[in-house]
Amino acid sequence: MINEKKIFVLDTSVIIYDHNAAKSFQEHDIVIPITVLEELDNFKKGNDTKNFAAREFTRYIDKISKDNTLQDWIHINGKGHGMIKIEMNQSSKIDAEKVFGEKKADHRILNCALYISEKYPDRKVIMVTKDINLRIKAKSLSLTAEDYETGKIKDVSELYTGCSEILKAPLELINEIYEKGFIEPAKLLKKQKAPSNHFYILKNGAKSVLATYSPSKDIIERIKKVTAFGVTPQNAEQAFALDAIMNPDVKLVSIQGVAGTGKTLLSLAGALEQRRNFHQIYLARPVVPLSNKDIGYLPGDIKSKLNPYMEPLWDNLKFIKGLFTEKDREYKQITEMSENEKLVICPLAYIRGRSLSNVFFIVDEAQNLTPHEVKTIISRAGENTKMIFTGDIYQIDTPYLDTQSNGLSYLIDRLKNQKLYAHITLEKGERSELANLANEFL
Repeated sequence: MINEKKIFVLDTSVIIYDHNAAKSFQEHDIVIPITVLEELDNFKKGNDTKNFAAREFTRYIDKISKDNTLQDWIHINGKGHGMIKIEMNQSSKIDAEKVFGEKKADHRILNCALYISEKYPDRKVIMVTKDINLRIKAKSLSLTAEDYETGKIKDVSELYTGCSEILKAPLELINEIYEKGFIEPAKLLKKQKAPSNHFYILKNGAKSVLATYSPSKDIIERIKKVTAFGVTPQNAEQAFALDAIMNPDVKLVSIQGVAGTGKTLLSLAGALEQRRNFHQIYLARPVVPLSNKDIGYLPGDIKSKLNPYMEPLWDNLKFIKGLFTEKDREYKQITEMSENEKLVICPLAYIRGRSLSNVFFIVDEAQNLTPHEVKTIISRAGENTKMIFTGDIYQIDTPYLDTQSNGLSYLIDRLKNQKLYAHITLEKGERSELANLANEFL
């Protein structure tokens, strides 16, 4: 009789993605190949999330194995969890290193999984890895292999957009919104509950109005297109994004959209417009080196190494400055804010671990973060802090992340309908006709 408790063999990529992964398999048992610990040892130094994850997991293993050897099956902390062990043996009937003709860590991990499946023939052994190639190799050796699903959303096509378009809205409701500035939700939605901070485009023939549901006031109120530090929304979605950015009741905003839709520009303009409400404005992005090489191979000091990654953020700031002349007060304010470090553009790793109070914090390229990284950043928010996450879930540069498992998709899926949160997906590119052509047809 087959034992219903499965054995999951975890790859290094799973631990780097989520250092608490061992607690995500309910009553089933976990095997960590010794090669995984060796790889984590190489990651332990540094300030990136992968370095943090490596340190946290090794501390966890050290803690639970206090009264045991690593050769034993050890209880995973917490009710309803199974057992965990570190497996030293990599000798199996099939040798992955010979099959694939190369000695490397991935093949040693495969050998360990093969050994476990031979040692426990009455149990289902499953290799779990975020590495697609390793999954394919495992399957070619008749091993069951799966992606790590925790934190992964089910269907990107159904991801919350933050906006609804009502094409045949009653004309009297549109007129009432223009006259009073708001309507009661029941007039538009009947008995349906309005999602918090959800946006609406109400249309009837040639007449239309933009509106949003305010959970604090329990009304659907009109949105007017406003200008923020010289930047004016070019379409309804941009108006929604800027409204969320400028709304003091909304502490967390996510903006999803392809290149050229104005995500970062609107966020920066909205932050500058509200500069008096915050001590500092931080504009940060994760550093994802080209071809996933470490930035250490680049020439120059640390500032020179990081400049290429921060350049797109400086481009947005230069664009806003370009809306004014050097004699204008706004132009001088941006210069002074940069010089006085009231406006800071930096890699995300530079603020990790800090408590963020009285800060307007913009995280660009958030699709390159893991769900755990996004949670860690938001949990740093102190009093009077507002956070904006921008990105394109279809343009991911980080290994082992995809449209379903990245931090931005996770954030949108998990926090929709929360009173402190608003989201909008930008569809229409406003950078140029040429950029729109590329996004649509290439």
